[in-house]
Amino acid sequence: MKHILLVATGGTIASEQSENGLVPGISARHLLESVPEIGELCHVDAVQAMNLDSTDMTPERWLHIAARIREAYAQYDGFVITHGTDTMAYTAAALSYLIQNADKPVVLTGAQRSIFAQDTDARRNMMDAFAYACEDDSSGVTIVFDGKAILGTRARKLRTRSRNAFESIDYPPLAQVRDGKVLRFIRMECHGPVQFSDCMEDKVAMVKLVPGMDARILADLRRYCRGLVVEGFGVGGVPDYGDGAFRQAFSRWAQEQKPVVMTTQVPYEGSDMALYEVGRRAQTGESFLEAYTMTSEATVVKLMWILGQTRALPEIRRMFYTPIAHDLLWMA
Repeated sequence: MKHILLVATGGTIASEQSENGLVPGISARHLLESVPEIGELCHVDAVQAMNLDSTDMTPERWLHIAARIREAYAQYDGFVITHGTDTMAYTAAALSYLIQNADKPVVLTGAQRSIFAQDTDARRNMMDAFAYACEDDSSGVTIVFDGKAILGTRARKLRTRSRNAFESIDYPPLAQVRDGKVLRFIRMECHGPVQFSDCMEDKVAMVKLVPGMDARILADLRRYCRGLVVEGFGVGGVPDYGDGAFRQAFSRWAQEQKPVVMTTQVPYEGSDMALYEVGRRAQTGESFLEAYTMTSEATVVKLMWILGQTRALPEIRRMFYTPIAHDLLWMA
């Protein structure tokens, strides 16, 4: 039998009712006791890395989760991380950069209902996650949720209440899990030994443009942040309003050697700023990058990871445009 480590971090799956609403409080041990069938799949050990609502997840805590896996990597055949759904896609992307070329599965799962709720999806999701982690062809970082295995860099939460909360954006699910059996569609291949990182830059902001937004907002962010991700309109349109204010704002970021990444607010099909004049006129020099087919979650987390390694713009550009775990599918 495989030997799997459960890393519990809290989230709805581990929540109890309090006077002020649901709050994480169920331990890793109690999660396992609630799904005794897992013991028929594999040998399991459990650690409580943290116990928090995933709204409170931070880059520092991503590093802590990755460090827990690094410490135990040689001892286990795979890892299952229970996590809140609200920031699970960000954590999956973060672990995809912090743990590269993993030849063992690192599986995130959670639930839309507490494991103690009568109508919970928690037990099925945990069983599916462990079934996927025990499958011989499983490797790398994935989210297993509602019977789907989604690559860590391609996941997004699109529904706040429904059990099918997550979708795989512009990339097929890796597998389905039905009645404990993994029906695999795509097998991920590792290229070289596993590589762990232990640095991220948390001073990265993401801004969603809205009609009429004042470009001076970007100047305020520049005082604090080392990198910026901007969600533009459509394929990457940036407003002009006849004064070129946004282009000037981007130029000031460039003068301070701080990268700006343009992406799109639209979940599917990516950006292509060269298509329209409103995109082309906004591009400014080496510090200006485009996310193309990367999800917003992967875009902002990849920039955090890169800035944790280097501040040199040519190296930032090279690293950003180097595909990792299928985060960047094509470039215009």
